[in-house]
Amino acid sequence: MGPEVCALLLLGLLYWAGDCEAQMTWQRLGQQPHRSWAERVADDRQVVESFPLDLTALEGNMESFMEQIQSLAQALYPCASQQPSEDLHLHLLLNKSVTCNDGSPAGYYLKESKGSGRWLIFLEGGWYCFNRDTCELRHSATPHLMSSKDWPRTRIGTGILSSLPEENPHWWNANMVFIPYCSSDVWSGASPKTKKNDYAFMGTLIIQEVVRELLDRGLAGGKVLLLAGSSAGGTGVLLNVDRVAKQLEELGYPAIQVRGLVDSGWFLDNKQYRHTDCVDTLTCAPTEVIRRGIKYWNGLVPEPCRRQFKEGEEWNCFFGYKVYPTVSSPLFVVQWLFDQAQLIVDNAYLTGQPVQEDQRLYVQNLAGELRHTLQNVSASFAPACFSHEVIIRSQWTEVQVNGTSLPEALHCWDRSLHESHNASKAPVKGCPIHLVDSCPWPHCNPTCPTIRNQFTGQEVNVAQFLRRMGFDVPSVAQ
Repeated sequence: MGPEVCALLLLGLLYWAGDCEAQMTWQRLGQQPHRSWAERVADDRQVVESFPLDLTALEGNMESFMEQIQSLAQALYPCASQQPSEDLHLHLLLNKSVTCNDGSPAGYYLKESKGSGRWLIFLEGGWYCFNRDTCELRHSATPHLMSSKDWPRTRIGTGILSSLPEENPHWWNANMVFIPYCSSDVWSGASPKTKKNDYAFMGTLIIQEVVRELLDRGLAGGKVLLLAGSSAGGTGVLLNVDRVAKQLEELGYPAIQVRGLVDSGWFLDNKQYRHTDCVDTLTCAPTEVIRRGIKYWNGLVPEPCRRQFKEGEEWNCFFGYKVYPTVSSPLFVVQWLFDQAQLIVDNAYLTGQPVQEDQRLYVQNLAGELRHTLQNVSASFAPACFSHEVIIRSQWTEVQVNGTSLPEALHCWDRSLHESHNASKAPVKGCPIHLVDSCPWPHCNPTCPTIRNQFTGQEVNVAQFLRRMGFDVPSVAQ
């Protein structure tokens, strides 16, 4: 293809992009007539930014340039019809032997994006149970995490599952899959419900069965599969991403590039701030929960990691910094340095009430330990914030580390993997993918989300929060 044809193609698509942008802006204004001029300008800017085109690709890399043209054309596809639906629709698994804890069929929510070769499969989080007592309590308190009987027929995709380019700048036109968490086993189990077993624990089998069904729904023609998850789902990504890659290869689809996105699932097996007996899910030490749980679930861990430890010590593979060196698939790790779930299981949770000096030091040291475990993680995003989970929040675009947002960092990661796939050894300039805050106290990053009490949902004043932790707030502000 000659340069004149490329130029005409580019101009035509950019003209269509401008017309498309106007249509989308007009639709938004019609739906939200009272928005301010500044808000409308910000929206328009976000739409433009959602169609990135790197003109440097013309410099000797026509294949990359044409891929961007194709991506732009696919991104503009929805303008030919009505505003795309945000709904993901429920599909219960055809293989009824792969079930939730109570024996009801597992399933997934799907929103297809015709013409896109990218697939995003998201694993839901939601803690776990590790014996009969904790599972019965879980079933009575949160039945939707153990059964599909009352799942809604549709759900709205938010954050990285959103179909709105304003909310999801670089993945909005991918095929979106949400797998509800109903196995309570950190996505590791492989045991059915029997007369001896009150509950089924089939997390890893659910993932494999969903992937198998998606092949008939278009995944067979896919180019990239991003396995993502939050909290227990994030740990599930660490345990299953290589297994998915191997499954696709064995089924005859080795060309699909499998990657992992771990959100708030990079837990530490550290010593608790205050030791308590292991009687419930929230206060039991992480190491003890997994030791007990892996036996109760018949949990599976990646074989390369399992070989690193003695028999009976496979539980180590549930902790990110131990399993990461054995994972072959590309991984991007997102982790709050002051993760609320980690602090809860360490019995050091910050409620906004005054804390002792030793607790404050424990919390700061915890962040330091976590920061240390991320040193050799090539693609990571770790803000110094007090929070838990982020990638399916609508405001996931707002947090930054060193001036780079999470969607921007993920886009840089995509570009770096694309370049390496094409055998290019040149780094992507001005595109950081290792972003870890260095400031030492909670919420020292000004872009951190609002602090909320995880138990009550109430907003906590940041200055008051830091003061009760023993910080000199004026000095911190300086």
